[in-house]
Amino acid sequence: MRVEDVMTTDVQTARPEMPLKEVAEQLSERGISGLPVVNGEGEVLGVISEADVLVKEARTALRRPGLLTRLVDPADPRAQLKLEARVAGDAMSTPAITIAPYASTAAAAGEMLEQGINRLPVVKNGRLVGIVTRADLVRAFARSDAEVISEVRKQVEYLLALADDFSQVDVCLRDGDVWLTGRVRRRSSAEDLSLHVARIPGVVGVVSKLTWLEDDAMRPRRRPLVHS
Repeated sequence: MRVEDVMTTDVQTARPEMPLKEVAEQLSERGISGLPVVNGEGEVLGVISEADVLVKEARTALRRPGLLTRLVDPADPRAQLKLEARVAGDAMSTPAITIAPYASTAAAAGEMLEQGINRLPVVKNGRLVGIVTRADLVRAFARSDAEVISEVRKQVEYLLALADDFSQVDVCLRDGDVWLTGRVRRRSSAEDLSLHVARIPGVVGVVSKLTWLEDDAMRPRRRPLVHS
């Protein structure tokens, strides 16, 4: 599954000159935790989040020992700019961490966890086209068994075709685990199927009972399999 399958395309954004008061109102009214900041051409300049607004809000309490260092680094000019910010462009976090619409949801989840962020602006040809959040990915993982098994079967067919292996693989879903049974042409195909099926949202685990005719574990792969 790709980011474009789960992202929101009707994205609320902020302009660099938007007052922080208005940013806070937008976040509160819409029940969201951050906004992409874009210019007139739709290019993403940064992201302004609740945390960025809170740094400004907490400025009057920064005399308390240790509080400032937990919020911002006072030696960082960018941090000082956040403290003095009056508009989104000064308070936003930049550069924005973005993702492409054709990236996998697994890649999006990994990026969010690694960066410790809750959302990713989705950018195509340099322009904002959507936004994907942790909630979007959780909803994808919570899909029905019928939706999950349908995508698994499509992926299995696609990956076997890429490997020039037209074996018949049986697929079933039990308590979130995908079971793969049958015989494929090469061992590498069996291993790749397990790896890529495990990345499909809604799959808890993979139990592979696949066997193979040719053990090519020590040979170079003929063609790398690509997860779409």
